[in-house]
Amino acid sequence: MPESSGHIAMQRTILHVDMDAFFAAVEIRARPELAQQPVIVGGAAERRGVVAAASYAARRYGIHSAMPTATALRLCPQAVLLPPRHDHYAEVSQQIRAVFERYTPQVEPLSLDEAFLDVSGSERLFGPGEAIGRRIKEEIRAELGLVASVGVAPSKFVAKIASDIDKPDGFVVVAPEQVQSFLDPLPVGRLWGVGKVGAKVFERLGITTIGQLRCYSPRLLRQHFGNAAGQLWQLAHGRDERPVVSEREAKSISQETTFPRDIDDSGVLRAWLQDLAAQVAWRLRRHGLKGRTVHLKVRLADFSTLTRAQTLAQATDITDEIRRVALTLFEQRLPRPLPPLRLLGVGVSGFAAVPGQDDLFAVAGRERQSRLDAVMDQVAERYGRGSIVRGVGAGKNGPEQR
Repeated sequence: MPESSGHIAMQRTILHVDMDAFFAAVEIRARPELAQQPVIVGGAAERRGVVAAASYAARRYGIHSAMPTATALRLCPQAVLLPPRHDHYAEVSQQIRAVFERYTPQVEPLSLDEAFLDVSGSERLFGPGEAIGRRIKEEIRAELGLVASVGVAPSKFVAKIASDIDKPDGFVVVAPEQVQSFLDPLPVGRLWGVGKVGAKVFERLGITTIGQLRCYSPRLLRQHFGNAAGQLWQLAHGRDERPVVSEREAKSISQETTFPRDIDDSGVLRAWLQDLAAQVAWRLRRHGLKGRTVHLKVRLADFSTLTRAQTLAQATDITDEIRRVALTLFEQRLPRPLPPLRLLGVGVSGFAAVPGQDDLFAVAGRERQSRLDAVMDQVAERYGRGSIVRGVGAGKNGPEQR
């Protein structure tokens, strides 16, 4: 495999925009008196709740997302705990998306609070990527009262690292000729997929920086990392040819979360899974889509990725159906005992579905579920997600939430 000069074969200008402590920032915007206080957005501690977001003031106490709420409150008893309002965050996310789409239709959301933008075709109209990134950042601040960190680079991978390198309120530009000098001094843990196990392997090999990894033989890397070696070596050379794919072009809609710490608590993982499934179903309905195949994605601590899928008889956008299939895949199709997970995701594909044949009772039941989803969407959009929830497993508060 030849050495790389850091050249990106197909020159693009990619932005990665990541909202800083998004859920907490939206809540603080509504209650400015909390601006200097440690704020946690998450489920109740007595219900095995999980932290969905923590303000930067709370993070100083060691609090992070995916941490049990009880643990967070032990670290910072004076923290202000607020219930999540995911539909309100989704509404704000749409307002942020509207800012993006002033500059490019090529917007690929990763979650409610971050997205990739390909502005290559917009530079003639709006100026270079750096100027576009600064305008987007300032318009979000001025119009929505929220802070975004922005990375500008020739690829998704480098843009994402750039947006994270100087948080909060960061703005980092990496020109094509600077990619290697930007990556080389960074810790090897910055590479996508390197979890605790991978970090320990690198430590044994004496590899601490991306630059050191770049000089390592791909053949030797394969001995330690198997099939993942090729991707690690390519990323170390700044190579990432993946295009930005907008939701209009996407063949699937998915939602995933990467945990700051590997999680092995099945109850916590199931709670996250149900919330991810609900967000996917909401996005399907928003776009007027239905899909037949439900996907589950998990990434283990050794940065290997497993995917499972199940195809339904009929295309669906019903929250309960997607959630139920995702939980079945999680509980029945993953190895047991379940290793700690670094990433969890749910997706739906197969939009060009062929209608199946249900009996009349099943049709009536699905119609009731669809009407229930529509009512819940309307109520949640107006009053926030916490105002109405399903009887079982709504959000990250666990199955006892009512």
